[in-house]
Parts: sequence; C-alpha cells; structure tokens
Amino acid sequence: MDYIHRYVEGMEPTTLTFTVPEDAAKQRVDSFVQSHVEEDLSRARIQALMKEGHLTVNDAPISQPSHKVHAGDEVQLKIPPTTPTTLLAEEIPLEILHEDAHLIVLNKPAGLTVHPAPGNRHGTLVNALLFHCPHLMGIGGVERPGIVHRLDKDTSGIMVVAKDDLTHRHLAAQFKEHSIQRQYLALCYGVFRPQQGTIVGNIGRSPSNRKKMAVVKHGGKTATTHYETQDIYANSISLVRFQLETGRTHQIRVHSSHVGCPVVGDPAYSRTKKFAVLSDEINAQLKSLTRQMLHAEELGFVHPHTEETLHFTTPPPADMQNLIDLLTETC
Repeated sequence: MDYIHRYVEGMEPTTLTFTVPEDAAKQRVDSFVQSHVEEDLSRARIQALMKEGHLTVNDAPISQPSHKVHAGDEVQLKIPPTTPTTLLAEEIPLEILHEDAHLIVLNKPAGLTVHPAPGNRHGTLVNALLFHCPHLMGIGGVERPGIVHRLDKDTSGIMVVAKDDLTHRHLAAQFKEHSIQRQYLALCYGVFRPQQGTIVGNIGRSPSNRKKMAVVKHGGKTATTHYETQDIYANSISLVRFQLETGRTHQIRVHSSHVGCPVVGDPAYSRTKKFAVLSDEINAQLKSLTRQMLHAEELGFVHPHTEETLHFTTPPPADMQNLIDLLTETC
C-alpha cells in the first residue's frame, strides 16, 4: 500500500486518511503524518490543525503532537479550505541580494516591520514581499508568508525568505539546529570585559515590564551570544561583532545590556549617555538617534534544494556608518 499522500492547500476542504504500518509504530503523530505527506504540508501546519481539532486517531480527536501512534491505527487529518487573507500586497522597494525559484535574500532597512500585527496591517516587509512575489501566500502561515526568521523593526540587515514550504521547513530546521551562520555589528556603550567572550543567560519576559525581555533566573529560553570587540572609542563606546548561537527575541540587545554594555540608541534597553571625552558633534548625534545601532551584516546557510552553501554580507546603513566614521576620526 502507498502511504504517501499528495496535498496542495487550496480553496476546497481536503481529508487525508492514513493506516499506520508496523514500521511506523510509536512515532509521534505529527511526525508520522508529516512523513507520509509529500512536501507541501509542514509539521507546524499539522500541529496548528491539531489544535483546531482537525486530526483524529481511530475517530478520537488528538490535539497533542507528541501522541504516539500504533500499528493499525487509522489517522485522519481534515484540512479546511484556505481562509482568504486580509493582507495586502504593497509596492515597497526591496534591496534583494539574491533570488531564485525557492528563496529570496534581502537587506532589510531599519524602520521596516517584518510582519503585520494588530493595529499595523500595512507597510511591512510581508506586504512588500506579497507585491514582489504574489504566490508566497500561505507559505509558513497566513500572517507571515515566507518568513523564516525576523529582525526587530529598527534593526537593519540580511534576511532570507522562503518561496515554498519545503524551503521554509528546511531553513527553519537550520535555524533550530543553530547551523545558520549569523553575524551582527553593533555600537555599544562601555567596554566589554573581557573584550572577547560568550554571554549565556536564559531570556524571558521581564518580571517588571512584560513588554520587554530580560535575562531571567527561572524559566525563559536558553540563549548564547558570542562577541568580539572590534574597536574602542575613548573608552566610552565599543564597536562589537556578535555571533548568535541561539535566536531569542531581542537576544543581542538583552545580553549586551545585561553585562552593562547596552546597544547605542536602543530605546528599550539603554539610555542616551553624554561623554565629556567625546566631541559635542558626537554627543549631539548620539542624542538624535531614534533606533538601536545594530545591523545583521552576515548570513550563511545551506540551500535546501541545491545543497550549496550560500554566504552573504552587507555593510551597515548610512546612519550607523556615519557614526562609526565620526567616532573613528575623532577618537
């Protein structure tokens, strides 16, 4: 019997039925279903359908992805018709570094939000991507089509976007396995001691401000950030390269602030500082900053289809580079 099913999500409801063979006994039900459907249905999508009550084992609804199947079980997955999205395609310029049939690598500018959220449905990277590549709809989720990872609104730099579900799944796995090469450049207040090292600390919601993240003693998610100081200006500001081993929300911003060297211009995790040893011009520029001086300058990954290792770099945007140049010239 052929246990492999072909599924393409569309406007009509679909029901997939599987009988569990002997060699698949004791597998997680989400893994079993995902491995017995051709490339078009991700495990994340299956898990979402389970939470909505669309998966049964022997006619009993199963919502836990870790549920183990047994030989002879009948597994049924019902896929409702695609819900029309309210997201709009918008003609927003994109700086594309690489594009092929499966993915797009781009340089996101500071100030551009990655995906829509309540109260902010327009002017995002997703809106721009839907204009550039209309068939992205539904890849990786209705609200975040193609998005594998994200950068904070005011962090600039390189991102990769998937054009199909297989690419999305494989890239997501590389991020989960920490095999993606990610390097960031930042200006930070103070001097790291030692000047090269690793910051380790679980990151979770701040107990004192739920809108912010923090290094927490209990709970949270493990986070590891490697850093190397590139330059020090008047013992007041450092130019630092960060390499992420994990990818937590605001990780670099939280870790650097935790060790007393917050990212310059960060509205959430640092305060503008004035230094007597720095020129009036530099202090004025520091005061005028409206975003964190953090740039995702490097991204490397294995192409899910060609298995080629791709590597991209991009220099920091003008506002950050101008500040670096000014610090270099005057300190």
